[in-house]
Amino acid sequence: MEITGRIDEVRKQVKEWRRQGLTVGLVPTMGYLHEGHESLICRAVAENDKVVVSDFVNPIQFGVNEDLATYPRDIEADKRLCEHAGADLIFHPEAEEMYAPDFSTYVEMQKVSEGLCGKTRPTHFRGVCTVVCKLFHIVTPDRAYFGQKDAQQMAVIRRMVRDLDIDVEIVGCPIIREEDGLAKSSRNTYLNQEERKAALVLSKAIFHGEALVKKGERDADVILGAMKEIIEAEPLARIDYVEMVDADSIEPLTKAEGRVLAAVAVYIGTTRLIDNFIVEV
Repeated sequence: MEITGRIDEVRKQVKEWRRQGLTVGLVPTMGYLHEGHESLICRAVAENDKVVVSDFVNPIQFGVNEDLATYPRDIEADKRLCEHAGADLIFHPEAEEMYAPDFSTYVEMQKVSEGLCGKTRPTHFRGVCTVVCKLFHIVTPDRAYFGQKDAQQMAVIRRMVRDLDIDVEIVGCPIIREEDGLAKSSRNTYLNQEERKAALVLSKAIFHGEALVKKGERDADVILGAMKEIIEAEPLARIDYVEMVDADSIEPLTKAEGRVLAAVAVYIGTTRLIDNFIVEV
């Protein structure tokens, strides 16, 4: 496995793979990799001849007063995980490699990016779309792999690919959880022992809401109300949102019909965590 921070070296390597007739998978990450990322890499390795993992904390998707400076980083551990999972190349650029000093071109999106996380992070998906679009142009993958934990991000990327006619298949992969149910996240490392225990209200609410739907409940207010009740019972939890939307358009739903996404964002202390379930009804 190799690692490079240079765009031209990635392009050179991919060009050589293409010359050999090989397929290429891409796993975009912000590093500090865990078992959730590993599951994406393993899936990519199983479905492609070669796999590129991007390891880049993207500054333009962080808003004012967000955790860009403190976002966890450990490239040595990331390299070990990528090698163990079977990746062929890590693209680990500096911000200056991705964004020139006078960089001024962004990928904007309406509607799909405006609900859920977009309400309180209004510039977040502009940064996500811009960096992922750049990665698609740099790596030109056949397939790109994203986790369901960031379900709105996946919907946004799918819409961008459709709208801009980008020739890549977007592959969604299941949420990977800790043994006690907490969704794997790099931000889990911010939690102290008491907060870590309190954070379980997210998965408890998600599991309860999903169970209600599977038992036949269709009223969004009933389902979301039950989920909120679980979260609000935890003193350390502060709700950002608990919503039910169409999983593709992110339009709000009053009834659980079609491809349904129920998503939560909750502050545990000062740490913002997300979780969700998707069901076909």
